[in-house]
Amino acid sequence: MTSDQDAVVEHNRAAWDREVENGNEWTVPVGPDVIAAARNGSWSIVLIGYEPVPPDWFPDSLTDADVLCLASGGGQQGPVLAAAGARVTVFDNSPRQLAQDRLVADRDGLELGTVLGDMRDLSAFADDSFDLVFHPVSNTFCPDILPVWRECFRVLRPGGLLLSGFMNPDVFIFDAGASESRGELIVRHRLPYSDLTHLDAAERERLWGPDAAVTHSHSLTDQIGGQLAAGFVITGFREAPHHLPPTSEYLPGYYATRAVKPR
Repeated sequence: MTSDQDAVVEHNRAAWDREVENGNEWTVPVGPDVIAAARNGSWSIVLIGYEPVPPDWFPDSLTDADVLCLASGGGQQGPVLAAAGARVTVFDNSPRQLAQDRLVADRDGLELGTVLGDMRDLSAFADDSFDLVFHPVSNTFCPDILPVWRECFRVLRPGGLLLSGFMNPDVFIFDAGASESRGELIVRHRLPYSDLTHLDAAERERLWGPDAAVTHSHSLTDQIGGQLAAGFVITGFREAPHHLPPTSEYLPGYYATRAVKPR
């Protein structure tokens, strides 16, 4: 881990704290009705886009399963899984995102733990600690994802599941300004992409506001090949549209994998 990468992580921590203040849709906690339904066996959560994860991607039963919601703060997925019977730990880089999970847990009487940290470093957890790692689209904010897959493999028990969502790197080749202002897809950037190397500070601020989170593309070699290199066996794959036009009209914006740590 380099000091430059650590600086990005620190920057994005503050940026996502501000997203909570601004009411970003991925920071808004679920309501008591959602938790009550999950307690009664009726629940779903999203991994990519707005489509619920297929039920058969999860373990046969969540009762007493140890679940790590990785870079998954915001009071959405973790509390639902806890209400469905799992022992849940939410791990996130943003204190304010973790506070949203704590809000739901306290409001609805859920057993749920929260841990602050960098997704590349799960040293807070022993080997073979979890039955499921749930990792929704968030590693676009991480400068180096190969350590993420290695750490997920380490903390999962044999037979454990990694459900991960990530960005289609092709989304990043387009000029974001042209897409947002004129609805045009104009190829502009070479991959791999980073806000820090492909845009100057003035353009970043104009597009996404002052001190916005820094994003990166990650190749499919690192996203899928990185899971395989860590030791996982991939048993499921899905895609979903990007959440914004015009990209959503032409290519998938998100991919998801279901991966198993062999016994």
